[in-house]
Amino acid sequence: MKKLCTLLFGLLIMSACSQEQSKNHLTLSGQLENNKDSVLTIANKQGAIKEININAAGVFKDTFKIESGAIYTFQTGDKRAPIYLKNGFNITLKGDVENLMKSLKFSGEGSNNSNFIIAQIEKSQSIGNPQLILDLEEVLFKKKVEQLKFEYDSILNSYSNLDSTLYNSILKQNNQLVAYFNNTYSKNKTMGKGILSPKFENYIDIKGGKKSLDSFKGKYVYIDVWATWCGPCIQQIPYLQTLEKEYHNKNIEFVSISTDESRRSGGSWEAAENKWRGFIKKKNMTGVQLWAGKDNSFQQAYQINSIPRFILIDPEGKIVDANAARPSDPALKSLFTSLGI
Repeated sequence: MKKLCTLLFGLLIMSACSQEQSKNHLTLSGQLENNKDSVLTIANKQGAIKEININAAGVFKDTFKIESGAIYTFQTGDKRAPIYLKNGFNITLKGDVENLMKSLKFSGEGSNNSNFIIAQIEKSQSIGNPQLILDLEEVLFKKKVEQLKFEYDSILNSYSNLDSTLYNSILKQNNQLVAYFNNTYSKNKTMGKGILSPKFENYIDIKGGKKSLDSFKGKYVYIDVWATWCGPCIQQIPYLQTLEKEYHNKNIEFVSISTDESRRSGGSWEAAENKWRGFIKKKNMTGVQLWAGKDNSFQQAYQINSIPRFILIDPEGKIVDANAARPSDPALKSLFTSLGI
């Protein structure tokens, strides 16, 4: 009897150790049809953390440890998909590499987290262009946003045993989705297409005198809000110069508004203006070059908190796009073409 108790106790310890070990590692296995790569790579935001061999039939299996439960990416060849991994999980996945996201199915302990993520992505893709929602009349807009929130929450609550970290994160994200639509909708009411644009007045012109938005009435106005210290702004200058040459005889003015100010020029507004003038001369910048000086009312009206910012205004002074494409983006010329410029 004593030997039996000793044996049972030993088996219990072995079982406990096995369970403890499983909690410190995870097992990932599966089969990917039409796979042409020999390695499955698991990665996080910092890069690859694990490589798993795949045989000729697309079958793989490995046990390994990760730092924390989170959404990772698995990749084979040029195809990738999300997966939620956590120590203690035992996940099997199946899919077809040629249609990976549509064919993916996860099973086993912890698999519901990954199945949920795939369903969430499919839902997001089904929304289409968010602008179509933002263009709805207010009553229809509110109903649509409420419906989206209900649908997203329904997807979240339809999957049982989700990891608490993932569940809370997505719940917060669903609330943020509503906030995004509501905030953007309110902003569009004051900065949307067809709304009369806020104006700037008496900005210093590099060629002499001063200019206001009304100075360009009757023409489209493509505004570049920038500064001499802004790297991404400077990067766009060659593209802007190319556009200015191409559309030189068209019904459009390219207006650059410098926001250089005293804090970045030793506390002197005079130094800020001189820095702007020197930069324009050095870069041989064309188009209409204006300096806003101490007046930041135009920036505030457009809620500009990062630069460069590009704005397109029509010949009547109404907003075409309060956040227009950059000069380097081919979409900008497509927009010009659609407007008959």
